[in-house]
Amino acid sequence: MKKLSLAGLFALVSTSAFAHHPMGGQTPSTFFEGLLSGVGHPIIGVDHLAFVVAVGIAAALAGSRFLSPLAFVIATIAGTAIHVMAINLPAVELMIAASLVVLGVVVFMGKKMPVAALAGIFAIAGLFHGFAYGEAIFGAEATPLYAYLAGFGLTQYAIAIVAGSAIVTSLGKAREWSANVPARVTGGIVAGAGGLLMSEHVLAALNLAG
Repeated sequence: MKKLSLAGLFALVSTSAFAHHPMGGQTPSTFFEGLLSGVGHPIIGVDHLAFVVAVGIAAALAGSRFLSPLAFVIATIAGTAIHVMAINLPAVELMIAASLVVLGVVVFMGKKMPVAALAGIFAIAGLFHGFAYGEAIFGAEATPLYAYLAGFGLTQYAIAIVAGSAIVTSLGKAREWSANVPARVTGGIVAGAGGLLMSEHVLAALNLAG
């Protein structure tokens, strides 16, 4: 659980842009480059990593740690497709930050949400996270694009499952959510990270307007 809390901590101190480029800004041109970029994107983007970890924890709390995360993964693929088709989504960075706040609070409170409602939150957030993922693959050929989608889809699902399994094990030891300090701290840090990032984007927008 310490590793989960560290993931949230990294998100808290991150002030980088939401578009992350595992290939150093180069558009993948081969199957291997696409796959490598896809695997790396959810990991080096600490905002995305923190959210995926929170997805796994929230899904475990809802008793759906294998099924619910699929809603997020599928939505991220759809969001990337939207970006690749040059269709814009509004306030992407702000929505990603907001998703961290919402899901972080859910995890911190230990609220067991209905699976359908949780999947809905995952799907909406996934569209915006996926749109951000699309920046790294925009303009690529079909082969690296499909490899990229497979890479980040499988990586996100694996992270969510590991996080969910960890929280289930930890809850089993703690027996009550109130006693599960590492998990609650993780949720609080993720929410705090989202709040910090939201404030940064709001301030940046105000500075531009001024």
